[in-house]
Amino acid sequence: MSKTKPLIIENLSFRYRIREDLAIKKINLSFEKGRVILIAGASGCGKTTLIRCINGLIPRSYKGEMTGRIMLNGKDITGMKLADISQVIGTVLQDPERQILGTKVINEVAFGLENLRFSRSEILQRIKEALTHLNISDLQDRDTFNLSGGEKQKVALAGVLAMRPSILLLDEPLASLDPASSEEALAMVRNLADEGMTVLLVEHRVEDVLKIKPERIIFLSNGEIRYDGITANLDQSINYREVKLPANMIIARAKQEPPKKCFAPPEVQKQYGHSSLVEFRNVKFYYEKGVEVLKGISLNIHKGDVIAVLGPNGAGKTTLVKHAIGLLKPKSGQVLVENRDTSELSVAEVAQTLGYVFQSPSHMLFAPSVEEELAFGPTNLGHNSEKIREEVSEAIQIVNLSGLGKSPPLALSFGQQKRVSIAAVLAMRSKILVMDEPSAGQDYLNYIDFMDSILQLPNFEAILFISHDIDLAVIYANRVLIINDGQLISDGKPQDVLRNLPHLRSNRLVPTTLLQTNLQLFSQTGKFYRAEALAHINA
Repeated sequence: MSKTKPLIIENLSFRYRIREDLAIKKINLSFEKGRVILIAGASGCGKTTLIRCINGLIPRSYKGEMTGRIMLNGKDITGMKLADISQVIGTVLQDPERQILGTKVINEVAFGLENLRFSRSEILQRIKEALTHLNISDLQDRDTFNLSGGEKQKVALAGVLAMRPSILLLDEPLASLDPASSEEALAMVRNLADEGMTVLLVEHRVEDVLKIKPERIIFLSNGEIRYDGITANLDQSINYREVKLPANMIIARAKQEPPKKCFAPPEVQKQYGHSSLVEFRNVKFYYEKGVEVLKGISLNIHKGDVIAVLGPNGAGKTTLVKHAIGLLKPKSGQVLVENRDTSELSVAEVAQTLGYVFQSPSHMLFAPSVEEELAFGPTNLGHNSEKIREEVSEAIQIVNLSGLGKSPPLALSFGQQKRVSIAAVLAMRSKILVMDEPSAGQDYLNYIDFMDSILQLPNFEAILFISHDIDLAVIYANRVLIINDGQLISDGKPQDVLRNLPHLRSNRLVPTTLLQTNLQLFSQTGKFYRAEALAHINA
């Protein structure tokens, strides 16, 4: 049997050295060639741990107690070198920041091949093929440091594909990709499997993955397998609140339950008055001279705004918000925060008004415990000790990290780390909350819960979030910006901006089933709702 199945997992359990509980428990699985296997489950359920065991990072890089065995092409990987495993199993990590080592894109894609001592001509040929496959040939000579999160994700994938593994492990590959790039990446995954590759895909965006018809879905809960089977039975076997399913599935399930009150964003205030919390005046910016990233952006952020910033990878979204918080200064134009020019303010001074959650948690986290991480910002803002304890406790509750206050942040899962970074900013209680990809690495239940809670906090006068998840804009925003090619393409109410489906696609935004269902019912509802609420609206 081991001859026909390239990967077999037998009675596998693992506990991290710094944790008391088992991360995964008695996992038994086997995988065939030419299949797409979706691995889903709540944040922290053991998905990434399973991936680390398969690719050999456990127990080589992550220490702890491991029992059971993993057979790769009939051979126990315990006795294999990591370099040998990596030639068969390619891995794209959840956070591309941890995977990219080269300063230039071409060097990054070449890194693994050079270590395997391929010839220069073979390396160049494979680089060309991988970049072409992902439609990122134009990035070849770019500095990796200046790439967007989504572009870094594609470059990391290119480096793995260039190695031509027979088994591909993808840990949250869609987290930083714009919707059109996600479609392209998933189509490529489907093609790779159809050509004979085994693809294990860890992903919270289940709705998107279902479009490529994975042969199998494995659902983990608390380190154990709760479901292992075909997609047809998925919606009845899994709690729809934990996994983001297509809107029609959620509506069908929610109709069988009593109505539940759902939080709705505040209406946009019509009369703004003369003052803005933040004002962009014809802002232009570039990282590399001659390559303009922002091309004359003008916009105002007002009290009561809940703004979703949408747009393709590399459009300038993160660059835009980094100007708002003073991390970047305009090459020309002005950014005003409460009528003060950011060019005359320190980042610390701006932080008293704007709290910023970075796209990558590794850019923020450093403290030895979650509680100390959350206390750092309020302490530096001069809050007293009693107030800090209250702020830290409330933030931990909001992002569902109870019981992890003493844990080292960097020992947590990526999704949990993301929630720690959000909580660290919540604890500062700034006037304006700015979040870059808040749902990345989050299961549906977690991000719905913390977004509901955040939008009901009285201290935030405005909230702005960058997202590739259009449904976040549908559910939470009262204003939507579309940024593309460094320009403000659209700015208005969600129902106005998101109504034009061809316009969305031209900006690499793909309509979701929730958006389409809301548009179909809009003449009756007059506003956008989440799927659970739509289930109880009389047609």
